[in-house]
Amino acid sequence: MRRSPSNILNHELIGLKASIVGSLNPSQIGLTGIVVDETMKTLVLETPNGRKRILKEGTHILFYLPNCVKVLVDGRELIGRPEDRLKKRTKSW
Repeated sequence: MRRSPSNILNHELIGLKASIVGSLNPSQIGLTGIVVDETMKTLVLETPNGRKRILKEGTHILFYLPNCVKVLVDGRELIGRPEDRLKKRTKSW
């Protein structure tokens, strides 16, 4: 199954380009990079200025899919261990 806007929450995020478009931490807004790691509550982006750890809670993330589609995701939807998120069924996005 290919990644699409409707099933992005059921796929691996590592390797996708991402931009922070909204955050409770104003210094993180505008960060862009490649997702290199994911934990239960954070994403790690590889940016030109090094690795940045981003909290999922209170963040809106724009993911760029390989087929040039952009998907805006509320970070609250991503909270949880990645392996558990991949297994659970979610509502259609």
